[in-house]
This record gives sequence, C-alpha cells and structure tokens, in this order.
Amino acid sequence: MSSTQSIQTGAIPSADATGALVAMPAVDPTWKSLYTVGGAAALISAVFLPIQIIVFIAFPLPDSVIGWFTLFQHNRLVGLVDLDLLLVADNVLLVPILLALYVALKPTSQSIMALGTTLGFVGLALFIASNPAFAMLSLSDHYAAATTDAQRSVFLAAGQTMLASWQGTAFQVAYILGSIAGLAVSVVMLWSNSFNKGTASAGILANAIGLGLFVPTIGVFIAVFSVVFLWLWYILVARRLFQLGQTDVHQTPAMSG
Repeated sequence: MSSTQSIQTGAIPSADATGALVAMPAVDPTWKSLYTVGGAAALISAVFLPIQIIVFIAFPLPDSVIGWFTLFQHNRLVGLVDLDLLLVADNVLLVPILLALYVALKPTSQSIMALGTTLGFVGLALFIASNPAFAMLSLSDHYAAATTDAQRSVFLAAGQTMLASWQGTAFQVAYILGSIAGLAVSVVMLWSNSFNKGTASAGILANAIGLGLFVPTIGVFIAVFSVVFLWLWYILVARRLFQLGQTDVHQTPAMSG
C-alpha cells in the first residue's frame, strides 16, 4: 500500500523494523478512554506481580489449616496475599485489558480475538470464584473466637475443605483457559501492525511456559519463571495502550510497544 493509498483509506504509514513503510490502522476515537483504562490496568498488574512473588518468598505458604489460621491472626494482609489476593486483583484488571486488546486487534482477526477474549473472561471468572482468601479469613476469625473443641473442629474441617478445593478443578480449568486466551491474543498481536513483535513474543512465551505448571515435580518453578515474561508483557501492553489512548483523532502513533 502506498502512502497515498494509506491516506485515502484512513491508515497511517509507519516504519517497521526494516525501515519500510507499513500501513497502521487509524485509531477510532470512540475507544480512546478504554485504551487508557486498559493501559492503567496493565501497569497496575505489572506492579502487583513482583509484590505477589516477594510475599510468596518472604512468607512461605503454611502446610496446615491451623498454620493458615495462625498466619491470618498474626498478619491478615500477608495471609490474603499468600492466598492469591493480588492475583485475584490481576484477574479483575484483565477485564479492561482484554476489552482494550479486543478493540485494538479485532481488525486483524475478529474471530480469534472473540474466542480468546471469551475464554479469558470465563477463565478469570472461574479463578475469582475459586479463590478462598476471604472465606479462610472469616473461618480464621471464627476459629479464634471459638470456645469449645467441638466448635474449633468444625472450623478446622471447613478450612480443610476450602484448601482442598483452592487449586481443584475450577482453578485448573481457569489456568488452562487463561493460558489459551493469552496465546490466542498474543498470536493475533504477532500478525497485527498495531503491536510490535516483542510484545507478542513476550505474551506467547509467558503463556506457553506457564503451562509448564502441569509438569510433575518442577511445574511450580517453571510457572514462576513464566512470570518474568508476563511482567514484561504487561509493561509493553500498558505502553502501547497508553499510546493508542493519547492519539489524536486523525493520527496513529508509530508502533513502539
């Protein structure tokens, strides 16, 4: 497409990595606020991720229900974060991120983006619903207030049930659906002129390596390693969405994120 054709069709020419002109899609001003909100959400997620990892390292997960109850009584915030509170927040923040990416990438492949966004929403809903953080906090308070062994036994049994279901079927399905959604969106990024290949590659690596969680014995370590690429993906997505959100009605910014 020549520069003249680009102007006639509303696309804006931009240089790619080789210096050749590539037609960039014009930004629809209707979605500028969504891009900005999505960028802010991605940036907040990038802040939450290392905090979650640091807390995991500094305060290892208790290995019993009584250990969890004791942790909650000593430090309620640490207990909530150890039970993935910040990952729940990350999943809530994924709502504007996925919506912004759907709008930005649907000109490239509306069908794959629709599928990826839907799987992402189902996955995050399952993850949030399966998280026991506040339920365990409540049980901990009840356990501390109990006056008989019979009452404490009831709350211990309820806590054991909560922990058993924490990373059960709903969590596993949510994790798989979220990874598939991330791969789908990142592949469309790879095809699109709206995001660079570095952003797409970070997303592909994060979600592909993240599936290593299901490798016996070392799966957790593989999944933790994937967080490095996920953090980078959040940063690059935030930068690009902010650029799209600040674009003038008749201008598309050069692609740099």
